Amino acid sequence: MKRREFLKAIAVTGIASSLDPVLNAASGSVPRRTLGHTGEKVSMVGLGGYHIVNQKDENESIHIIRTALDEGINFLDNCWDYNGGQSEIRMGKALRDGYRQKAFLMTKIDGRDAKTAANQIDESLRRFQTDHIDLLQFHEVIRRNDPERIFAAGGGMEAAVKAKEAGKIRYIGFTGHKSPEIHRHMLEVADQHKFLFASVQMPLNVMDAHFDSFQKIVLPILVKKNIGVLGMKPMGSGIILKSKVVTPVECLQYAMSLPTSVVITGCDSMDVLQQALKTAREFKPLDDAQRAALLAKTAEVAKKGEFELYKTSTNFDGTTHNPQWLG
Repeated sequence: MKRREFLKAIAVTGIASSLDPVLNAASGSVPRRTLGHTGEKVSMVGLGGYHIVNQKDENESIHIIRTALDEGINFLDNCWDYNGGQSEIRMGKALRDGYRQKAFLMTKIDGRDAKTAANQIDESLRRFQTDHIDLLQFHEVIRRNDPERIFAAGGGMEAAVKAKEAGKIRYIGFTGHKSPEIHRHMLEVADQHKFLFASVQMPLNVMDAHFDSFQKIVLPILVKKNIGVLGMKPMGSGIILKSKVVTPVECLQYAMSLPTSVVITGCDSMDVLQQALKTAREFKPLDDAQRAALLAKTAEVAKKGEFELYKTSTNFDGTTHNPQWLG
């Protein structure tokens, strides 16, 4: 691709006009952005929930979570199925002693039918030791029929809406890592049911821009609908770094320069957490030339998806390997 083609692809996403002005935060703080039409202010970097059980000592996990909250990250990511529930349990322990009030807490469920979804919501609440979850998302919308199952009579959306009406959750979104076309289909099905999601979570990174791209296909729709954009896998769970063409900071900067509300990144050590905090605090949006340079470096290695295994393999498909989670 030539440089002008890179710039045209970037312009399609509305980057320049969509970055939240709340980025002009006080010096030394973690900037906050607006979560779409909800109006909620969330830290531009979020703490991933999957990696917080990589530590053998749960006290270290708790320390990482509390340090993130103390130093300005308020968006916490998690999922009902992460690490057999241990991710939610450890995060719940970290949220004791007043820390729950510092957090915008998000988790995900797999249940496609109302009964399974309701049970998973209640179990997540118990694990977190809280009376409400700020954002609940339907996890792994990776099959073509997932939207229909979720929105069907007796489907998972019925349980989510009832939980919202009961005050157990505040907002509803969905996630997926497999295909931008499935994301688009989910949004179309939601439109058919006159439902507007609060958020959508998807891979947004320097490789995605070249291959089966969420950035090109889904992001413009979310910007137009003012739906909160949750960017995940900025480093592809570390796989992108194995390409040896980009650094962790470049990966974070690229994702943060898209119109994301939050860029969720896994932090399994204090060093990695501090790297994310420093990148957010010092963040300046990449200009066209800087973005084009990053995309030029990744173009060749990204074109077959070999560094995006969540798209091209089943390695990341928890509900494929555990279909019972769907109900």
